Amino acid sequence: MENAWLIPLFPLLSFLILLLIGKRLKEASAYVGILFTLASLVFSILVLFERFSEPTFLKKFDWLTIGDLHLTAGFEVNQLNALMLFIVSLVSFLVHTYSKGYMHGDERMPVFYAYLGLFTFAMLGLVISPNLLQTYIFWELVGVGSFLLIGFYFYKEEAKAAAKKAFIMTRIGDVGLLIGMILLFWQTKSFEYSEIFQAVEAGAVSNTMLTLTAILIFIGAIGKSGQFPLHTWLPDAMEGPTPVSALIHAATMVAAGVYLVAALFPLFSASPTAMLTVATVGAFTAIFAASIGLVQTDIKRVLAYSTVSQLGYMMLALGSAGYVAGVFHLMTHAFFKALLFLAAGSVIHAVHTQNIEEMGGLWKKLKLTGPLFLIGTLAISGVPGLSGFFSKDEILVAAWEGGHPVLFLLALIAAFMTAFYMFRLFFMVFTGESRGQQKNVHESPSVMTMPMVVLGVLAVIAGYVNTPWFGSFLGDWLVDGNEALGHGHIEGPIWIMIAATVISLAGIYLAWLIYGKRSIARDWLSGQGGMLYTVLYNKYYIDEFYQKTVIAFTNVFSYLLRFIDTFIVEGIVKGVAGIVQGLGATGSKMQTGRTQTYGTVAFVSLAVLAVIFALTGGYLR
Repeated sequence: MENAWLIPLFPLLSFLILLLIGKRLKEASAYVGILFTLASLVFSILVLFERFSEPTFLKKFDWLTIGDLHLTAGFEVNQLNALMLFIVSLVSFLVHTYSKGYMHGDERMPVFYAYLGLFTFAMLGLVISPNLLQTYIFWELVGVGSFLLIGFYFYKEEAKAAAKKAFIMTRIGDVGLLIGMILLFWQTKSFEYSEIFQAVEAGAVSNTMLTLTAILIFIGAIGKSGQFPLHTWLPDAMEGPTPVSALIHAATMVAAGVYLVAALFPLFSASPTAMLTVATVGAFTAIFAASIGLVQTDIKRVLAYSTVSQLGYMMLALGSAGYVAGVFHLMTHAFFKALLFLAAGSVIHAVHTQNIEEMGGLWKKLKLTGPLFLIGTLAISGVPGLSGFFSKDEILVAAWEGGHPVLFLLALIAAFMTAFYMFRLFFMVFTGESRGQQKNVHESPSVMTMPMVVLGVLAVIAGYVNTPWFGSFLGDWLVDGNEALGHGHIEGPIWIMIAATVISLAGIYLAWLIYGKRSIARDWLSGQGGMLYTVLYNKYYIDEFYQKTVIAFTNVFSYLLRFIDTFIVEGIVKGVAGIVQGLGATGSKMQTGRTQTYGTVAFVSLAVLAVIFALTGGYLR
C-alpha cells in the first residue's frame, strides 16, 4: 500500500510517452497504453488484497505553509478507494484493450490513447486523494480529460458541441463544490477528510452550516454524475467513441460524484436535510431518466439514460443511509454497464449504425456479442442470480428501512422501466428480421470480445460478495466497524426481494409481448407521434427550456455588458484620453523652440508676479 502512489503514475507516463513519440508509433501506441494500464491494474489488485488484512494507510507531506496554514498532499488507501482503484484500473485496462480493435485504422489513434492515459491518471489520482483540495485538483483534471475524449471527433459539429456542453455543465456543479470546500475550510480550518470528520463529530460545525456545505458539495456531485437538473450533458457525450462511453459512463467520471458523496458520508449523515436532498434527487433522477429511455432509438443514448437512472439509484441509497448499498451498486454497475457499452460498440462496429430501428436479427450473426449483451441486460434488469439483482435489492431495502416509502415506490417503478427499456433494446437489436442494409455482418475480433467476456463473468458473479452465502464480506469490510458508515449487509423483509423480482420480470414480459412476440402494437405509448411519446422522445424539452431561459438570459446579459463596455466604459476612457491628448497638443504648440519667445514669456511672467506682489503689499510673502 505504501507504493499505491505509483498506480496513477503509470497512465500518466503513457500519456507523456504518446505525446512525445506517438506519431512515430502509430497503431503500436495502443500497446503503450495497454501495458501501462495493466501495470496499474496489477498494483491495484495487490493493494486491494493487502487492504483486506491491513489497516488504512496514509502518507502525506507539507505542500504549502503560510503562517498557521498547512496545506498537505499525499495519498490514502482505505476500503473505499482500494475498491475504486481496482474498479477504475480494471475497466480502464479492458477499454484500452478493446479500443485497439475498435479504433483500428484511425490515424489519430496515438492521440486517442494519450487522452485515455490522461483521463485514467486523473481518475486514479482523484480516488486516492486524502483531502478535499487535492481531490478538487484531480476532479477538474477529470473534466479536462472527458472534454478531450468526448470531442475526439472534433471535425464533427455535434462532437464539439457535446464536449463544450459537458465541460460547461459540469463546471456549473463544480462551482457549488468549490464554495462548499471553502466554507468547510472556514469552519474546520482544514481540507483533510479525517480532520473534517472529527470537527463534525465534535459539533464544531453548526447544523445550518453542515447542511449548507453538504448540499453545495452534492451540487458538484450532481454535475459529475449527471443527476437532474445537470444531466443533459451525459446523453450528448455519446458523440465520443464508444470505448470512451464505456469508460466515462461505467466506472469512472460519472462514478466520481457518487464516490465523492460516499467519501464524505460522515459529513452528509450528520445532516438529515442533506441526506433527504440526496435521496430525493436520486430517486427522481432514477425514474425521470428511465422514462426517457423508454422511447429512444439510438443504442448508445438508451444506455446513457440508463446510466443516469442507475446513478440516481446509487444516490438514493446513499441518501437513505445505505452506504454499503450505494457502493455495492457502484461496483456491480461498473461491470455490467461497461459490458453493455462495449457490446453496443461491437454491434455498431458490425452494422455501422446506432439506430436500433435499422437493426434486428443479429443474434445469429453476432454469436458472442449477443449472449454477452443479454447477460448485461439481465444484470441491469435485476434478474435473480446476477450481480444487479443483489445490489438493487440492497438499495430497495435501504430506501424502505430509511423511512422513505414514496422514494421506495419510485425506485420500484424505475426498476420496472429499466427492465422494459433494456429488453426493448435487446429484442429490437438481436431478434426478428433485419430492418437495415446489413451486409457482411460478422463478429468483432478477439481483442474486442475478450474484454467483454471478462466483464460478462463479473456481471454474473460480482454480486455474490455481499450475500449471506459469502458472509456479507463486502459490506462488513467496507464499514469495518465505523459507526459513521452504518451497518454492513442489511437483511430486509423478504417481500421486497419478491416484489423487485416480480417487477423486473413483468417489465421483461411486457417488452417481449411488444417487441419479441409482437402481440401488442408498438404504438403502445399513446401512439407513435402522440403527445406523451413526443414529450419523452424530446427528453421533456429540458434542453429547449435551458435554451429559452438560461442561455437566452446569458446572451442578453452578455450583450448588455458588451454595450456598457463599448459605449460607456470605452466612451469614458476615450473621453479622458481625448482631453489628455488635447491638453498635450495645446502644450506642444507653446513649445516653439524659439529662445526669444521663452525669454519674453519669462519676462512677462516675472512682471506679473511683481505687480501682484506690489498690490498685495507683500502679504503673500
